[in-house]
Amino acid sequence: MIYVFLAEGFEEVEALTPVDILRRAGVEVKTVSISDDYIVTGAHGISVMADTTIAQTSDSIPGGWNDAQRLGECDMIVLPGGLPGSTNLDACQRLKDMIRLHYEAGKPLAAICAAPMVYGHMGLLTDRRVTCYPGVEKELAGANYTGAVVEEDGQFITGCGPAAAMEFGFRLAARFADASVVDGLREGMRYKQLLNR
Repeated sequence: MIYVFLAEGFEEVEALTPVDILRRAGVEVKTVSISDDYIVTGAHGISVMADTTIAQTSDSIPGGWNDAQRLGECDMIVLPGGLPGSTNLDACQRLKDMIRLHYEAGKPLAAICAAPMVYGHMGLLTDRRVTCYPGVEKELAGANYTGAVVEEDGQFITGCGPAAAMEFGFRLAARFADASVVDGLREGMRYKQLLNR
């Protein structure tokens, strides 16, 4: 199960495009509101009903649980960018606690556009190759900023911005689906043809 976290002001294309691709690939994914409200409004006024809220995820149950139990059903955390969405994600301590737990367990962590700042502020990107929206790299303490469309280094997958949303989604799917499935999606969604223009 992949959790895509939504905060007020998220970049809609960076959240919904990966969710679409993941579901086409047969990968289970849930959108998760970081507030108690299921309806989250993006940076461009598009409101989305999240599948669940962070308070309802098994990963965020406080106290009395060992780490294995608290990791729950989530196999990857994905943070869409956008402003103020990324800063709202960065201000959510419950999310940061989940990220830290997943990081320590070696589970994949992904972020696109401005959202890698969350991992950067937590000190998780030291000596990692990462990409992000231009200008955000100053928030990625100790990281090796590449400016690539999508960058993968160990457990981290990062994307540079809205135009990277499809490639970002395919790379996320490749962590959980067969290569033939992802390649078929690239073909069927006409992505390969776009790149060959």
